[in-house]
Amino acid sequence: MGDTNLSAVLLEKGNLKLEERPVPKPGKNEVQIAMHSVGICGSDVHYWVHGAIGDFVVRAPMILGHEASGTVSEVGEGVTHLKVGDRVAIEPGVPCRYCDYCKGGRYNLCLEMQFCATPPVDGSLARYYVHAADFCFKLPDHVSYEEGALLEPLSVGVHACRRAGVTIGSKVLICGAGPIGLVCLLVAKAMGAAQVAITDIDTKRLEVAKQMGAHCPVLVKSRDGREVAEQVVQALGCNPDVTVECSGAEPSVQTGIFATKSGGVLVLVGLGPPTINIPIVNAAVREVDIRGIFRYANCYPTALSMVASGQVDVKPLVTHRFSLEQTLEAFEASKKGEGIKVMIHCDKNKA
Repeated sequence: MGDTNLSAVLLEKGNLKLEERPVPKPGKNEVQIAMHSVGICGSDVHYWVHGAIGDFVVRAPMILGHEASGTVSEVGEGVTHLKVGDRVAIEPGVPCRYCDYCKGGRYNLCLEMQFCATPPVDGSLARYYVHAADFCFKLPDHVSYEEGALLEPLSVGVHACRRAGVTIGSKVLICGAGPIGLVCLLVAKAMGAAQVAITDIDTKRLEVAKQMGAHCPVLVKSRDGREVAEQVVQALGCNPDVTVECSGAEPSVQTGIFATKSGGVLVLVGLGPPTINIPIVNAAVREVDIRGIFRYANCYPTALSMVASGQVDVKPLVTHRFSLEQTLEAFEASKKGEGIKVMIHCDKNKA
């Protein structure tokens, strides 16, 4: 192992460069990981283009990347469940473990959360990276590095469908057929949804969604939420029990409320403007529960089991592959909306 560590560093808004950094050493209860596959998330691109997401502002150079997998290359003191050579998926958020949220099992809400590539915490788009060992999950031999990296967005889908109460026989609407909408589709079907409708403004994305198992693709041509809701009900044959909104667009959230059956659940996954107009009285008088989600908690084991058992196939999500040296090209492709998921291979020997 060399003494340098090629890393994709966001120096400031709009300025992403590759830099050689020291190889990090694992501390107590940590492991060093030789990174292999890192997927580009919309948040990575947003930090690059805008320099901030809400209150999280890039004020100092930060390594990007949080959808990741690799091979344990060094083990810190106290680590007993992993050894050098183990292939692992990395759950990118490490909470304090001691607060009421953590002890109550909702560690995603921990106020002291250290989450990869969320300012000021460095991410994992590098040759080597150090992470808490208990948030690294050993991959079975038949699960690839790319599948390991995709456990991150898949965990978002698991958390969303759990919050929504998707179960056997559910009729589900998913608003938005981007990467997160597609993983929600996969998870909803694995959890027993009988029918899944999915909306988008892009016909190509809807074609992919249909190939991945959506029963009712709905092309959105109107910004009238009630009108699109009527389209959904017509396509599905009923009002959905559950709506999972993955776009964050105001008209789409409105559609979610109007479409969801009385007594049903709308889960807000996509994040758009901080303030939007919604038909709140319609939701209130029909007892439509509106629930938020923030990342995930205790979802990685489920996501890994879904992939390892073959219940969920995430491989079709990866449409573009680049080496770590091609990071800028990879980000440009992702920014242009090319394909679905852009994957960067960080291992120079296996890129």
